[in-house]
Amino acid sequence: MEPDLFTAAAEERQEREPGNSPLAVRMRPRVLDEVVGQQHLLKQGAPLRRLVGEGSGGPAGPSSVILWGPPGTGKTTLAYVVSKATNKRFVELSAITAGVKEVRAVIESAKRQSGGYDRETVLFLDEIHRFSKAQQDSLLPAVENRWVTLIAATTENPYFSIISPLLSRSLLLTLEPLTDEDLSGVLRRALTHERGLGGAVTLPADSEAHLLRIAGGDARRALTALEAGAGAAIAKGEAEITLSTLEESVDRAAVKYDRDGDQHYDVASALIKSIRGSDVDATLHYLARMIEAGEDPRFIARRLMISASEDVGMADPTALQTAVAAAQAVAMIGFPEARIILSQAAIALALAPKSNAAYMAIDAALADVRKGLAGPVPPHLRDGHYKGAAKLGHAQGYQYPHDLPGAIAAQQYAPDEIHGRRYYEPTRYGAEARYADVLDRVRERLSGE
Repeated sequence: MEPDLFTAAAEERQEREPGNSPLAVRMRPRVLDEVVGQQHLLKQGAPLRRLVGEGSGGPAGPSSVILWGPPGTGKTTLAYVVSKATNKRFVELSAITAGVKEVRAVIESAKRQSGGYDRETVLFLDEIHRFSKAQQDSLLPAVENRWVTLIAATTENPYFSIISPLLSRSLLLTLEPLTDEDLSGVLRRALTHERGLGGAVTLPADSEAHLLRIAGGDARRALTALEAGAGAAIAKGEAEITLSTLEESVDRAAVKYDRDGDQHYDVASALIKSIRGSDVDATLHYLARMIEAGEDPRFIARRLMISASEDVGMADPTALQTAVAAAQAVAMIGFPEARIILSQAAIALALAPKSNAAYMAIDAALADVRKGLAGPVPPHLRDGHYKGAAKLGHAQGYQYPHDLPGAIAAQQYAPDEIHGRRYYEPTRYGAEARYADVLDRVRERLSGE
C-alpha cells in the first residue's frame, strides 16, 4: 500500500475527530461555498468553479494553478477544497523544507497512484517562490504530462519569482486581502460552529474590532488570536472575551513585512513617496514599519540619501548633507538609538521644499547623449597641456573666467549639436528660487547679452 494512503486516512480522521488541532485548522472550509472572500474567483463560472467541474457536467481536466496573494487569504484552503471537490489525493509540500528529492518522490508516487489506484494527485506546493530555478524546473515534466495537478502558492510577485515555462503552463489566480466584513464572518462562524468554539464564549464588539485590527486581513491570524483569547477567558471562568483579556493573551500584531519580498519594496516605496508628498505623519508610519520589522538601517539611510537629491534637490541643498550625516551616524550607532536619527532625517526631508529639477536635468542630458547628440568638444575647451596641442588649435582662444568681471566668460561651452539647449529648469521653491534668478543672469552673460 502507498504510504500516502496512511496520510490521507489520518487527514480524514482529523476531520472527524479534530481533537487538539488549532482553531484555524478546524475551521478550514471543506467546500467552495464555505470559503470567505475571493468572490472574483468563486462566483458562478469563475476559474475555481470551473476547476472543480461545476457547470461542466463533471470534474474538470487537470490544470495547474498558481495562487498569488498575501498570507492568510486562503491559498492552502483553496488547494485543499479543490482536491476534495475533485476526489483527488492531496499532498502538501513547503518549499521552505522540501527540495527536488521530495518533489520527485511525490511525482513518482502520483504516477503509481494514477496507474494502480486510478486516483489523481493534487500537489500543493507552498512558498514556491523559495524554490530556485533548477528546483522549479523539476516540476515541469509533471505539469506538462499532467502526472499531478500542481497548485502552487506564493506571496511574491510570480512574474519575478517563478520561471516563465512554469508560469506559462499554469493558471495564475490573484487572491485579495480579506476585508473586515469577511473576517467578521470568519470569527462569528468560529465562535458558534461545532468545529470551532461551539458557543463556549462570546465576543463583544470592542474585542472584535481589536481582532480585526491586529489581523490585518489575515484569517489565520484572526483565528489564532481568537483561540488565544477564548482560552484565556475560559481559564478565568468568563463567558465573554473581554478586551482586557484579549490584550493580555495577544501581545501585539506581527508587522506584515518581509525584508526579502514584495512588501520590503512596497513599504520602502511608500516611505519615499510620502516624503515626496510632504506627508510627515505617513512618512513616520512607514519608517516605523520598517524599523519594527528589523529592516537594515543602512538600507533606510540609503533611501533617504537618494530622496534628498531626487525629491528635495536644489530647493534645499542642505537636505543631502542631512541625509548623509544621518547615514554616517546610523552606521556608527546602530539600533535602537538609530531610530531617532532616521526619524530626524525623514522629518527634515518630508518638510523640506521640493524640487526634482536636478533629477530631471540629468535625465534629459542623458537622453540626448543616448540619441547620439554628443558632438566634438569645442577646440578652445580641449586639453592644451601637451606638445603639439597648439598646432591642432586645442585650447586656443580659451577665456579664463577668473580674469573677467563676474568670473563669467561669454564663450561656447557645449558642442554644436546641443548648443543653446537647456537641461536645468529650476523651480521657484525654497532655495532654488534664488538659484533660478542667478541662472537667468548667468545665461544672459554667457550669451553675450
